[in-house]
Amino acid sequence: MAHASDSGVQRAAEAVMMQILSEQLGVVLAPATIRLNDGTRVELDGADAERTVLVESWARLGIPKPAHHKKVLTDALKLSWIAGHIQPRPARLLLLMADQAAAQPFTGGAGWGARAIADFGVEVVVVELPSELVASITATQARQFR
Repeated sequence: MAHASDSGVQRAAEAVMMQILSEQLGVVLAPATIRLNDGTRVELDGADAERTVLVESWARLGIPKPAHHKKVLTDALKLSWIAGHIQPRPARLLLLMADQAAAQPFTGGAGWGARAIADFGVEVVVVELPSELVASITATQARQFR
């Protein structure tokens, strides 16, 4: 039996999300490591081979808790920052979400986070997951609830 905090289901869902997004955009997106000349290394959930699209994903369903905001804002900052070190600058920086409710505070919310994400040039994209995967994530989140 998985530990209550195990996030294996979400990691598997993020791979499915990346595949769906790849098909929608017509590019192959895969996990990527970007290394800067000074040795700094950045791990991304997805990027195309030409580094024109950079993606961070989050397989959360439902309204995020306040602690979740930090993770999403950190992902947006990472995308914006590393994009500034890639020439030519990537055309698209994407936060990939599994649910409109999870994405809402980062797209239409009144808080500074949604505004900052937009100002950083990061798009929030939601993909529709298969119903069986939604059920698995829902069950996992219920188990993880504290």
